Amino acid sequence: MNHAWLVEAMKAPSFYPPPVKAVRFLQTHVSSVFLTGALAYKLKKPVDFGFLDFTTPELRRRFCEKEVELNRRLAPSVYLRVEPVTVVEGRPVLAGGGEAVDWVVVMRELAQELHGPEVLARGELTRAKMDAVVDRLVPFYREAATGPGVDEYGTLEGFKVNTDENFEQTAPYVDVVFPLSHYQAIRSYTEAFYAANRALFQRRVAGGWIRECHGDLHLGNIFFEESPIIFDCIEFNERFRCCDVATDLGFLVMDLEYSGRPDLARGVVERYVAQSGDRELPALIGFFACYRAYVRGKIACFTSDDPGLDEEARIAQRKKAAEYFALSHQYAQEGKVAS
Repeated sequence: MNHAWLVEAMKAPSFYPPPVKAVRFLQTHVSSVFLTGALAYKLKKPVDFGFLDFTTPELRRRFCEKEVELNRRLAPSVYLRVEPVTVVEGRPVLAGGGEAVDWVVVMRELAQELHGPEVLARGELTRAKMDAVVDRLVPFYREAATGPGVDEYGTLEGFKVNTDENFEQTAPYVDVVFPLSHYQAIRSYTEAFYAANRALFQRRVAGGWIRECHGDLHLGNIFFEESPIIFDCIEFNERFRCCDVATDLGFLVMDLEYSGRPDLARGVVERYVAQSGDRELPALIGFFACYRAYVRGKIACFTSDDPGLDEEARIAQRKKAAEYFALSHQYAQEGKVAS
């Protein structure tokens, strides 16, 4: 089924039962999202990045269902159901009769003024708001799955798969988006950290700090309702979701520092250590922030290659990628993690 054809159909207010007044269209490197006022609909793109495969309708259905299941852990009031898209008389319809040609996740639409980046842009992101996020995460991590099937992703060898993959997948962008010297410095720092901290990785596994986490924890995935809504976790790859809690928190710390709020980043670490008793977190957070900045750079590179982007959007994504790679290099150079 042609994704672009479905997107054009879903942009029309008449597509939705009952018809809506207007549709706001957004997209990421893996999804097309349609905001209709009361509800939001997410249609997965038929892409394969190696670490993610949405290339068949069956895979998209499976991961839509997994997305709802996993995100109900932190956002139960948001993730409503999965619905089929079928074709009736030559046009796509939502939840109609006939065989499904694709699937969508149906969510409660959240107020955009409460979206993390919007709150930040208005200067309203406070320590109290971030404390509330941490206070939501502490019990979430405590109750999340751990043990066999999860722990192996937090071992040194298990996690190194991710960083090795990053370096391999970004090689084509070296000296195109970011300089070879930065690539080499980040890679050397990563290998040195592994060499110096094998015992630390082992203690983290033994201490129960490897959990089925969120996997994509940044301000863009937080809405500051009265109780923070943390949504859009990683559903498509267990090794990105199952990790040391410090990997999750490293993403949030990195995102706050990228956004010009290092004070709030420090507050997240302080609050989490105080609430969880995880005294080793500060020794890991810089390493994982370096990793997360690199991942964001990689994803921006992938997004820039989307044939659906116009030239202005493509340039903007390459610029964003360069900024994230620069931040990753900064973490590597500063050695913010004790080794």
